[in-house]
Amino acid sequence: MHYLLSVELDQSEGPPSEEELERSFSRVGPVNDRMKEQGVWVFAGGLLPYDSATVVRVENGSTTMTDGPFVETKEQLAGFWVIEVDDLDAALAWAVTCAEACETPIEVRPFDGLA
Repeated sequence: MHYLLSVELDQSEGPPSEEELERSFSRVGPVNDRMKEQGVWVFAGGLLPYDSATVVRVENGSTTMTDGPFVETKEQLAGFWVIEVDDLDAALAWAVTCAEACETPIEVRPFDGLA
């Protein structure tokens, strides 16, 4: 089964420093390597800050595009992994490893079976 492990980051505090990024990469790289070695890796990626997003809406046949999300929260999606594991317990175990590496919350969501 495929699971999305999404990295939730408090982006209200501004972007991380170069030192913080380097430290994060040094912790996340080995996690990525282990996922690949164990055959659970499907895809992963980091995202630019939320203010780089564009929201597309279609309502009553009319399309609107607005800059940035309009979400009442400090935490935003900052990156993700897509993994393929046998069950939720295995996905949660990887989420613990990812949360330790990223030092941020990780949301775990199963795909609907169509992935």
